Amino acid sequence: MSTLPLAVTRRRRRSVRHTLDMRVSPYAYVAPFFLLFGAFGIFPLAYTAWVSLHEWTLLDEEQTFVGLGNYETLLADDYFWNATFNTLSIGVLSTVPQLVLSIWLAHLLNRRLRFQTLFRISLLLPNVTSVVAVVVIFSQLFGRDFGMINWVLSLVGVGQIDWAAGTATSHIALSVMVMWRWTGYNALIFLAAMQAVPRELYEAATLDGASNTTQLRRITIPMIRPTIIFVVIVSTIGAMQIIAEPLLFGTSSGGGGGIVTGGPDRQFQTLALYVYEQAFTVFDFGYASAASWVMFLIVVVAAGINFLISRRVKGGLV
Repeated sequence: MSTLPLAVTRRRRRSVRHTLDMRVSPYAYVAPFFLLFGAFGIFPLAYTAWVSLHEWTLLDEEQTFVGLGNYETLLADDYFWNATFNTLSIGVLSTVPQLVLSIWLAHLLNRRLRFQTLFRISLLLPNVTSVVAVVVIFSQLFGRDFGMINWVLSLVGVGQIDWAAGTATSHIALSVMVMWRWTGYNALIFLAAMQAVPRELYEAATLDGASNTTQLRRITIPMIRPTIIFVVIVSTIGAMQIIAEPLLFGTSSGGGGGIVTGGPDRQFQTLALYVYEQAFTVFDFGYASAASWVMFLIVVVAAGINFLISRRVKGGLV
């Protein structure tokens, strides 16, 4: 008689432990991420917002509360809007061709090829290469006097171009650097999505006489639309935060001392580089924090617009 209540008690304890394990353990597993995100994500954002409301410089011991004064000054700053234009220009010039080339490369690698694994691995080489090495090499290629690109252009009658001096030319040079680094990486993401497309669709399309281009437009792109939306959003966020390429390009191109300013005329200064200048050259952390928050809002708006456009475009190139 005494073993029955004991067995019932043990079953109840096991049931309680099982219930707690099923309900509590998932939160325990994800808790480290949220703790780290709160410490290195939410807290810096909140603290930056607080700093942006003050006149906060390293030269003064006292930080004066100015409210939205930094934001009012920022919105009237021509240098800020110039950096915004440069960021959007470089972002469009690098992202749009990059995504088209990535889809095309992924489509080629999705077919039966010899040395297929070698080609796929080689796509990652630009991404794992040091950004310093990339910018130094491309700065030499786009050199005004001895650059290979100017030499090739001279063969067809085009004169020497000072790529770092002009707004349009510097944007093109920086966009080529970004495209070279990230096209292969995005192509592998698209290739992974294409691997999940049923082969029966391609076989049926081939029997119907559809060409490879038609299969890409009618089958592949509609089937990988969620991946396209993801890559578009991530590429947009990355393009809006570009800093290493213009910073190093200003150093390697010998732009007359315009390193953090993106050239002597600020012709390729991006938003991130503008924030870097205000924070670590002028040491005006309050103003730099306000610029960071406005930059954050611009990134959110740009990513949201791209998301809506990608959702509305039915099947991409169909």
